[in-house]
Amino acid sequence: MKVKSENERKKLAVVVQGGTIDKLYCAFILASTAVATDMEAHLYFTFWGLQMLVKGAMENAGLPATYKHLEETMRKNLKAMNYPTPYEMLKRLKQSSLFKMYACSPTMKMFGVKQEDLIPEVEEIVGAATFLDIASNADVTLFI
Repeated sequence: MKVKSENERKKLAVVVQGGTIDKLYCAFILASTAVATDMEAHLYFTFWGLQMLVKGAMENAGLPATYKHLEETMRKNLKAMNYPTPYEMLKRLKQSSLFKMYACSPTMKMFGVKQEDLIPEVEEIVGAATFLDIASNADVTLFI
């Protein structure tokens, strides 16, 4: 496969607003697929999604109350499938120069989250205007 230049490469931009395991899987599966197909993947974590970037939170993420009764089955099946956890997926994504992750600075301020509270994989802390600039030329934009 020919390696594309930055100007030729397609781009995925995702706002990760939800802070549950299903939303994390959704965001990281899409980002992994994008990177595997030579697309850039930019994930912006805000509100409840930002809470998942606090050290230890991602490992404890669960399903929302509506689907909580399916959580044990989901985890058992994912383990049987040898599926990585969301945090393992994130660590794999970080190995690619095509993946970037951002924490929302206003949300951090609103919830009293400091940079040292965040997992080391956080690429940058930016506001909405900066992420909108990044996302403005994306080929695919999503809200999770």
